[in-house]
Amino acid sequence: MTGTLYVVGTGPGSPKQMTPETAEAVAAAQEFYGYFPYLDRLNLRPDQIRVASDNREELDRAQVALTRAAAGVKVCMVSGGDPGVFAMAAAVCEAIDKGPSDWKSVELVITPGVTAMLAVAARIGAPLGHDFCAISLSDNLKPWDVITRRLRLAAEAGFVIALYNPISKARPWQLGEAFEILRGILPATVPVIFGRAAGRPDERIAVMPLGEADANRADMATCVIIGSPETRIVEREGQPDLVYTPRFYAGASQ
Repeated sequence: MTGTLYVVGTGPGSPKQMTPETAEAVAAAQEFYGYFPYLDRLNLRPDQIRVASDNREELDRAQVALTRAAAGVKVCMVSGGDPGVFAMAAAVCEAIDKGPSDWKSVELVITPGVTAMLAVAARIGAPLGHDFCAISLSDNLKPWDVITRRLRLAAEAGFVIALYNPISKARPWQLGEAFEILRGILPATVPVIFGRAAGRPDERIAVMPLGEADANRADMATCVIIGSPETRIVEREGQPDLVYTPRFYAGASQ
């Protein structure tokens, strides 16, 4: 008898940002696999088994979870944010693609979640109101020159850019270099949003112009959103400023 593999995202971290569909999957599962901090966000029952592992063990984690699901267990793979955005859904699909035939028979249920850039955007206004893209600055799985080329092309095309995995102890320099690349293409006044732990008690949201953006404000819990030349800041007396990107591109017929 084949079991089920649920692949879920807990959202940015606030319990209010976990979807009801994900909560139902969590209630149904017997065994849970994921990175330590993501599993810590769940209130599991005594009968539910928790198997935590390091953040760089995605494919091994997926293979173990699929082996258990193929044996008839209801398994839950836990990501932060949305499981399909730089997270475990891709690792699970890769494992199924390259793994034994019985893994293809596992019932796979992927539940969408609230990814970090959406939570950060909601805190500040609507910076993703027009065309945007998401780029991971981690070069663990792709070359740095590919990342820099994508940054240049996205900026030249006028996209708002959401940066995931902007900095780490092993990669302390990459966000600063990314800012330097973008300063050669975009106006210095373009807003940059540093959104850390959006929706959690330790949330920090800061906005500054690209010309003054300081990479030291970011860590691995930060999503950095870089506006386009169209992105605007609305000052409001007695209220936080709003950052938004207009729905209409300059010069477009309305």
